[in-house]
Amino acid sequence: MKIYLIRHGQTDWNIQGKIQGSHDIPLNETGRRQAELLAKGMDSRPVLRIFSSTLTRAMETAEKIRSRQKVEICSMPQLIEVEFGKWEGMTWDEIMEAYPEEYKRWALCPDEASPPGGENQDQVLNRCVWAVKEILRITGGREDVAIVSHGATIAYLVSYMMQNHPEVESIIVENASITTVNYSPLTEDFMLLEMNDTSHMEE
Repeated sequence: MKIYLIRHGQTDWNIQGKIQGSHDIPLNETGRRQAELLAKGMDSRPVLRIFSSTLTRAMETAEKIRSRQKVEICSMPQLIEVEFGKWEGMTWDEIMEAYPEEYKRWALCPDEASPPGGENQDQVLNRCVWAVKEILRITGGREDVAIVSHGATIAYLVSYMMQNHPEVESIIVENASITTVNYSPLTEDFMLLEMNDTSHMEE
């Protein structure tokens, strides 16, 4: 089973360096074009289902894939971006200036501390683990699928899947990128095949 982890296309807040989190920001013109190129790039990676975050920017990206592959989109709120509470809509510089102590605690102990009104590391990981297990249950671990989500959430998904591979330390995925993971239902192991592929963006 191949799992294609896909980050949504670009938004205006991406350009402005603002934390989006759970805010429902749509794709901008560039993002919609990226999603179209991504969908074409997925032609060589046919899937039987698409699982998507419920946020608009992810659903818009998933819809471009669905329109070409004619498969079902299963919306899954557990795949939304990390919730950053009061930090959403701010840049990292603005956060460090306005919330210096909270930011320091969060940066040092993300598994315990959380942004004001946001999620901590364990909360995000728990819902990501649930999502992966639910997807494997639905597919029986035997159907190739696409998961359309967000930068930080994809990092958590990959981190969980690769938990027995400590070399996966820093995970960064670009807009409209594809990260490919193979799952074996026989051994119940995940294998990272390709990280952050954006070759489909070259017209």
